[in-house]
Amino acid sequence: MDPYLEQPESWQGFHNSLIAAVALDLAPRLRPRYYVATEERTYLSAPDRSTFIGRPALNVIGPALQESRAAWPGEPEPGIVRVELPIPDQVREAYLEIRQVGNDEVVTVLEILSSTNKHPGEGRRQYEQKRLTIFSTLTNLVEIDLLRAGEPMPMWGDGHGNHYRILVSRARQRPSGDLYSFSVRQPIPAFPLPLQPDDAEPLVELNRLLHDLYERAGYDLRINYRGDATPPLEGDDAAWADALLREADLR
Repeated sequence: MDPYLEQPESWQGFHNSLIAAVALDLAPRLRPRYYVATEERTYLSAPDRSTFIGRPALNVIGPALQESRAAWPGEPEPGIVRVELPIPDQVREAYLEIRQVGNDEVVTVLEILSSTNKHPGEGRRQYEQKRLTIFSTLTNLVEIDLLRAGEPMPMWGDGHGNHYRILVSRARQRPSGDLYSFSVRQPIPAFPLPLQPDDAEPLVELNRLLHDLYERAGYDLRINYRGDATPPLEGDDAAWADALLREADLR
């Protein structure tokens, strides 16, 4: 995992592109029994100030607001403090559903977590509710967490000591699930995609898909590797990243 992809200005676009890459990789391998559907949930989020950093979409304003801003006064009068307000942001989060051909039954849900899922607020509330609902059904869940910042999703067991997690939750094995946890210095592990009990589970090579996407989209040309990652790496991880970046002439 490239920790610089976790920065707010990079992650949203990369998240959507990675969802699409996984869908395109799986679709031909699941035929003719299953198909892949890309779904989206939308909600309003009132972010804290840190959320505004690196979110250029928040700077897009409609004509009515532009006209009203033109009439704004300059500096406030003495005794008046101008403050910033948490204007709700419309958040769209894509995820995948593996559906059975013929009856459109959702067999597996595949989620790649976003930053709003891992911080307190409407995004986390909605996702945790959806997660609990899935756990009470016969639908499988694959939950991919490639973000170091924020609170990991609740579960009992090991894995919180590493940077990243992939949870494979098969409906027939609950309340148990398989957790793949790994650090920034390890390749992203491949994992099997759970389907119906009698069907073979295709292997999802997320490390390959992520690196192919990185190369095709030219993320090395748009990311500034001279500063720190967000959140910053520490100790041996920081030294490891610095050595790699200097070797690649990116720092």
